[in-house]
Order: sequence, then structure tokens, then C-alpha cells
Amino acid sequence: MLDINQINTPCYVLEEKLLRSNLALIKSVKDRAGVNIILAFKAFALWKAFPIVREYIPCSTASSIHEARLAFEEMGSPAHTYSPAYTEKEFPEILKYSSHITFNSLSQFERFYPEVARSGKQASCGIRINPEYSAVETDLYNPCAPGSRLGVTVDLLPETLPVGIEGLHFHTLCESTSYELEKTLEIVEKRFGKYLQQVKWLNMGGGHLMTRKDYDVEHLIRVLQSFKVRHPHLELIMEPGSAFAWQTGFLIASVVDIVENHGIKTAILDVSFTCHMPDCLEMPYKPAIRGAVNPTNGLPTYRIGGNSCLSGDFMGDWSFDHELNIGDKVVFEDMIHYTIVKTNMFNGIPHPDIALWTKDDKLEIWRRFGYEDYKNRMA
Repeated sequence: MLDINQINTPCYVLEEKLLRSNLALIKSVKDRAGVNIILAFKAFALWKAFPIVREYIPCSTASSIHEARLAFEEMGSPAHTYSPAYTEKEFPEILKYSSHITFNSLSQFERFYPEVARSGKQASCGIRINPEYSAVETDLYNPCAPGSRLGVTVDLLPETLPVGIEGLHFHTLCESTSYELEKTLEIVEKRFGKYLQQVKWLNMGGGHLMTRKDYDVEHLIRVLQSFKVRHPHLELIMEPGSAFAWQTGFLIASVVDIVENHGIKTAILDVSFTCHMPDCLEMPYKPAIRGAVNPTNGLPTYRIGGNSCLSGDFMGDWSFDHELNIGDKVVFEDMIHYTIVKTNMFNGIPHPDIALWTKDDKLEIWRRFGYEDYKNRMA
């Protein structure tokens, strides 16, 4: 059993047993539903874990030239690539590293498809559609909000899709349920039904949080199987990100100071919300802290502060069963997805270490960051 008091802070710790449990469930859905499920790097790009991932899921999706190259080099297979905009400078490499390329607009397709055709490379091209429906309530994560730049609405598509478009792609979900996918598919069939008959594959994007405990996996499989019966010629692709790394590890920090202002006690840690947990401020959401509860009368209560100079670099409040002291460890749960991929070096604050807690209960340090990482980034 790993003793967290032996971990130098700050440190992200990926737990191999939990990752394998998620991967096994995802592979089971893939096999039982007869669909292709691939890893989205936007949520989890910790490439040293890819040998584990490849035991269950061999392919991935990319949103940029660097993610596409990472798929090719570290996942060992070309990427399913989508980007809101490709450039002449980057597209040759995108083509080199991709098996599927989805375009965000017809103008982007018309601009770059001739290069695909000339290359002779068997890259399958698709277009992203916007069903103009999403159950996502947070505007920051809603790709179907009015005026969205993402995807083509049905009124802008010609009666027949241009030659070369072999697939359709939608992405409307965010940590969503199978019932929200079911509703989305109903709308896609209603609005884009005639186009489904013109293509070979349908990419349902990400946001399928099938590894969450309350997710109805059996319903998801029924929804996918039913859709396949109605459209037997289509290859169905799903590209969840969070589901792969959901609740597979933590970020451990230490209390470095405790300050008080107008009766509010703040425990300042050696991590930063804005640098190391940016989704907490963007979403926003209050992460779980091991052993802590919502503010409770009679218990020691603290606001938790980050170590950057941003005044809003804090979250609160939590109650603990003991008074916090300098040097105490604080464990933020579920801090592997959408954290490491979004970290930044604001203020020159050092990045946390990255480690694997192996299935044999050993801690392997995968990466330590230093001054040169900061200096080279600023060059």
C-alpha cells in the first residue's frame, strides 16, 4: 500500500490499477457494441501510459499537428484528426500522421482535399456537422451554442455531399450520459438522415463518460446496437477523453502557510489552481479533497489557496477533522484528466512531478520539471 506521506510534493499520481479498470470497461463496450472507441488526447496525453492503453485500445484522436504526431509515434497508429482550422504550413504533416481527417467547414475541405487526393495516401476525409443541439449547460464547453464556430449546420450543406467526404463527425457532449447521446442521435438522424446514407463512417465525438459509476453502460450498448441496425453500412466511432482517465489518480500537495483575513483562514499550498488545475476555475467546479467535507459547523474550516500571485487562485471552503498545519499533505482526487494537458507556467511556478503508482504498489517517477523547462518555454 502506497504511503502518501512518502511522496514529495507536488506530484500527479496515476494509479495503474484504476486506469486498467477503466480501459477494460471501455474495451468491453467497444467489443459488445461493435463500435470503434479511440482515445482523445485533449483529455489524456500522458504518453508514458500509452503502452498500457494499447493493450486495450490501439487508436487515438488528435486536434492538432502535435497530437497527430504523438499518436503516430507513441500510440503506434495514425490519428483520427479534427481541427477547427488547418494551415498550408501544417497540413502536409497532418496528412502524414492521420488515417482520418475531419474538416470543420466546406471551405476547409475544398481548400485541402486536393492535396489529400494528390498524395495517394488513403486518408479518409469527413466533415464536422453541428446538430444545433447539446445538453451541455456550461457555455464554455457547449459546441452547439448559437453562433458556434464548430461544425456545419444542415442549412449550409448541399443536397449531395462533395466527392471525397466519406464521414460525418459531431461532438456535442461533455461528461454526458447515454440518454443525452440517444437524444443527440435522434436529432442527427432527423436533420442529417439523407447524408448518413452518403458516407461510410460516423464519428460521435467525445463526452461519453461511460466509466462514471452512475453511467448506464447497458443502455449505451443498446443505443449503439439499435443505431447500427438502422445504419448497418456505417462504421461508428467514439472518442471519449475523460472516460479513460476518470478517477484514475490524484494531485498531492503540501500546506506551506496558513493566513487569516476577516475570519477566513486560507491554507496556501505548493500547487496552483490556475497553473495545475485550470478546469476548476474555467468550468468552474470544486474538486474533491481526500478526508475533507463541505463547510461544517464545529469542524476546522479553510479556504484552499494556490501559490500564484493571481488573486483568484483559490477554491473554498472545506472542513477537516483536524486543524491543518504547515507540512500537512492535501490530496486532490481525480486530477489526471484535463489537468496535465492544461498546465501552464504562469509565474514560473514549478510543475508537479508526474508519477505512476504501479499495479505492484510501487511509485515510479516518470517526470520531474526544473528551471530549464521554464526557461526554454519562455525563449
